[in-house]
Amino acid sequence: MAEATGMVFRLLSFRPVALLALVFLPLLCLSSAHAEEEAAPLVAYNALLVGDDARARLVIDFDRTPTFTYHYLTHPARLVITLPATAFGFPDDTLEARGIISDIRYGATGPGQSRIVLTATESIALTLAEVRDEDGSAARLVIDLAMTDAAKFDTLVATQRAKLAGEAEGALPEAAGDTATGAIDGDAESFVVAIDAGHGGVDTGAVGEDTKTLEKDITLDFARTFAARLQAEPGFESYLTRDSDVYLSLSKRVELARQHGADLFISLHADSLPQTDISGATVYTLSDRASDRVSAALARRENLSNEIAGIDTTDEPEEVTDILLDLTRRETQSFSTSLADRVVAAFKGRIGLINNPHRSAGFMVLMAPDIPSILLEIGFLSSPEDERRMLDPDWRDRLIARLVEAVKQYHDPLVASGG
Repeated sequence: MAEATGMVFRLLSFRPVALLALVFLPLLCLSSAHAEEEAAPLVAYNALLVGDDARARLVIDFDRTPTFTYHYLTHPARLVITLPATAFGFPDDTLEARGIISDIRYGATGPGQSRIVLTATESIALTLAEVRDEDGSAARLVIDLAMTDAAKFDTLVATQRAKLAGEAEGALPEAAGDTATGAIDGDAESFVVAIDAGHGGVDTGAVGEDTKTLEKDITLDFARTFAARLQAEPGFESYLTRDSDVYLSLSKRVELARQHGADLFISLHADSLPQTDISGATVYTLSDRASDRVSAALARRENLSNEIAGIDTTDEPEEVTDILLDLTRRETQSFSTSLADRVVAAFKGRIGLINNPHRSAGFMVLMAPDIPSILLEIGFLSSPEDERRMLDPDWRDRLIARLVEAVKQYHDPLVASGG
């Protein structure tokens, strides 16, 4: 009895701190284990960088959801992505610079911090930065970049510096998000048509049979006339992808149109064919399978433009096909077909057309998933008759007048339906 009483006395004489320790020690151990798990570095186990000289996409897979911030640096233009401590578990040669990205580096930059630095060949702007949950067991960081003009990039950097005064390095405030898209401000009420003069610079295009006229000169002449006529129409705005004899890659032409808020993209060409008896205008829309052998051959020739300038046009891997959303592409293709039909209707009986004038093929310059696009072959420089017409200012003006009418006919139903 005395022994039992003594045991109870000893228990009651425990200090409160000791009692609390007995109760909460298991909980503290669990909490400590959780903290250690939280302190463990992220694991980046897969990565991919794709793109060309106009756009780039960086994709990195993590073992769990990462937090991240980003900011721009100048001289040269760079995007810096700041992450918590990260173990980069993919091979060193997984991420290789390409296209607009001239260098990519990544690694720890201090206790609890890692960074990825993307160096660009020209001014850039972030167009997408998000983390996508991958079935709850992993996460994917997606970063999209696009070329922009130097003035826009300078504005991005200046805005960043002003807003980051007194804040931690690497955090770009949400208020600057609209600026980070790289889009060019324009009149929201205007219907913008991007007019693309095919070829240019080192890429001369076709050469006339009789006068040796260069395709790049004819397309620029027609593009300037078209832009001026369309600009004079109320509610319309025109944008020339090139207004001088300069080379632009196929991707840059599309990206410039996108950044200027284009509602339509019309690329002007005057190609040549082995058959000198084929003449007349042709309107092309995009298709995975060419409508005929002539269209397939023309698309192959036009798509060589990048190779002429030494630009790599390697197909992107399937992992990034979600950039071109299928639903958006199908809807855009429907609008492209509508525009092509209106151009053919406007030309019929007034401007000579080839047989079956609406054709399709895999023209790279028509691959924007979000902008209705057509390629107009004004005529063929392999045909002496077409060449003579294309050098006639009066005939040029008649064709441009019908083209403007086609654009207006396309635009009016959209306005009426609120599109």
